[in-house]
Amino acid sequence: MVPPEPRLPDAFRLIGREEYFVVHAPRQSGKTTSLLALVRDLCAVGERLALYVSCGRAAAAGADYEAAESQVLAAIRDAATGEDLAQELLPPDPWPDAPRGARLNRALRHWAARCPLPIVLFLDEIDALTGASLVSVLQQLRDGYYARPDGFPASVVLCGLRDVRDYKAASGGNPERLASASPFNILAASFRIGDFTRDQVSALYGQHTADTGQEFTAESVDRAYEVTQGQPWLVNALAREIIDEMRIEPLEPITAAHMDQAKERLILARATHLDSLVARLQEPRVQRVIEPLITGTLSEVDLSYDDDVSYVRDLGLIARTNPVTVANPIYREVIARVLAAGVESNITAKPSGFLLSDGRLDFRKVLEEFADFWRQHGDILTRQGSYHEAAPHLVLMAWLQRIVNGGGYVEREYGVGRGRIDLLVRKPLPSGGQQREAVETKVWRTGERDPLTEGLTQLDRYLDRLGLDTGTLVVFDRRKEAASITERTIFGTERSPAGRRVTVLRA
Repeated sequence: MVPPEPRLPDAFRLIGREEYFVVHAPRQSGKTTSLLALVRDLCAVGERLALYVSCGRAAAAGADYEAAESQVLAAIRDAATGEDLAQELLPPDPWPDAPRGARLNRALRHWAARCPLPIVLFLDEIDALTGASLVSVLQQLRDGYYARPDGFPASVVLCGLRDVRDYKAASGGNPERLASASPFNILAASFRIGDFTRDQVSALYGQHTADTGQEFTAESVDRAYEVTQGQPWLVNALAREIIDEMRIEPLEPITAAHMDQAKERLILARATHLDSLVARLQEPRVQRVIEPLITGTLSEVDLSYDDDVSYVRDLGLIARTNPVTVANPIYREVIARVLAAGVESNITAKPSGFLLSDGRLDFRKVLEEFADFWRQHGDILTRQGSYHEAAPHLVLMAWLQRIVNGGGYVEREYGVGRGRIDLLVRKPLPSGGQQREAVETKVWRTGERDPLTEGLTQLDRYLDRLGLDTGTLVVFDRRKEAASITERTIFGTERSPAGRRVTVLRA
């Protein structure tokens, strides 16, 4: 495992100053592991009583704040008794009586007053609480804050998926007015546990090499970092897929090709972690951020969009940098495939029908049969689902994915403000090497100029980067005044500014 302490470098300083703060990170980022390591190290010093408590069980309480505080108190007691603490460090048993809505505050006051050491509470999964339950717990912690350290826990660390800016929304406040009074406004800091660096990925895989002798080549480490951008669960999942599922022999070095195969297997399997992320795609706040990424358009920049971006970043779906991009290539693939899955399930074309005798794809046939499919079903498919602006792109991606499924790859590049999606179809060949076909998609919207010229220039740059001599430009005409879908869906040929011969499909 990657040593957890460097991932929370400010925690010891803030605890030493008896501060309250928030630690947040997306699911499967190593958050709980890091917190438990902090608890272990703090207790080893012997100057504080540190206790890790999971509030997850209180989620079932919903808005019943009395039930929620009972569950949180039960979780605290269970955590304390499970640590085999000295008698004088244990919380009072039973907890003192108090009116409902004040029991947590009263209990922590009594415990802090009798405990010979300052108490540091790590309340994990705090955002499992919602509505009145979350408000009640946060307010009781805030009310005891000024009695610390002798009359209340010296430090409280709230841990969850989201930053504190979203606690008001989770507790029932107006998510469009997150700047208004927070139910927990005593925080000294809020910080996120980051993803692994390339060096940390190398060190993690190096531990496997030290244990078993099986080498990860430098190229495989680079590829793992490239497709995961250091997301901890994905970094581990790729190696686990290669070693436990693909069962690469210990004497065989793990290569970049193994990483590519493992990546595809993870995407197809849609493991629990990936499913928990894509389940968020239908949330309006998430769609307002993700849809412009797919279409390549610019979003309307306002306060609510900024809050939406922060929320989606906290979920781990998009990177922490600007401009807004999907967090890593694996998530980018999963998002596109999930949103296009409904379309793909309605495609009856058989992949074998597009293979030539040498194992290559008959890519012209792929495009022509897509055009036929688009003429028949495009109008219906683009009206279905919630991602209407991205619908043409998703239909094309679903078609290509269906045709190459199991024998090739579709790599997607999209992002806010790009004005296009770049697609690369890669088909490994039986004789070695691979076939590569580049496709760029553009949309012609009402009030805009024909994007053909711009698209040819952009396609030139994409082909330069890939080292290819030709490619395909698909222009989806979504103008109100556009001809019917059967009339406008036609093929043509153009010369790019660099002199390349380009197939153009207007659809």
